[in-house]
Amino acid sequence: WRDKMSPLYRGPFLRAKGEAGRELVVGQWGMIPPNSKTHIPTGKDGKRLSTVNARREGMAKSWTYRGPWRKGQRCIIPAQLYVEPYWGTGKHIPWQFERADGEPWGLVGLWSEWTDPVTGEVLPSYTMITQNCDGHRLLALMHKPDPDLPPDAQDKRTVVPVEAADWDAWLHGPTAVAEALIRVPPVEAFRHGPADPLAAGGM
Repeated sequence: WRDKMSPLYRGPFLRAKGEAGRELVVGQWGMIPPNSKTHIPTGKDGKRLSTVNARREGMAKSWTYRGPWRKGQRCIIPAQLYVEPYWGTGKHIPWQFERADGEPWGLVGLWSEWTDPVTGEVLPSYTMITQNCDGHRLLALMHKPDPDLPPDAQDKRTVVPVEAADWDAWLHGPTAVAEALIRVPPVEAFRHGPADPLAAGGM
C-alpha cells in the first residue's frame, strides 16, 4: 500500500478474526456498495458515490453501510497522521494531526467485501466513521464554514480514534459498546500544525 492514502487507494485495516482474534487486511478506501458493478462506488442509479466516510448518525440506515454495521463488520484503520483543511484564518491551510504521544492513530471504520463479476476477485473495502465536532475548540476550525449557519449548527465532521485498550471492544463487542466508543477526542490528544508536504505515512 501507499504511504499517503487517497480515496480508492488500497490500504491496511484491522478487523476481527474469530471470537477474539484480529487480522490485518488490505482493502480499498471507499466502501463498495451492494450490487455495484465496478469497484468504483456507485449508487442504485449508477452515479458515483463518495464512500470514504460514513456519518455515524445515518450509517445504521444507509444502503451502503447498514449491512456492515448490523453485522458488526467494524474495523480499525491505522494512520501515523491525517490532514484536514484548516479555516481558522479564513483560508484553506492543510493541517496535520498526530497523536500527542507519538503512537499511530487507530481510526474506527466499517468494512465489507465485494466480488468482481468479471474476474471473481474478492476485494475488501472500508470506510471511516465520522462524528459531528461543532463544539470542539480545535476540530471545529477545520473545513470551510457555511456563512448561512450559526457556529453550533455547521455540522463539522471529524474522524474518530479509538485507544488501543479499546480495540477488542470495538472489533468484538456488542453494538451498544461500539456505539459508546464513537466520541470526539479531547484537544490534549493531538499534536497538530501546518502539514509537512514531505511527511510520509499519512492517511
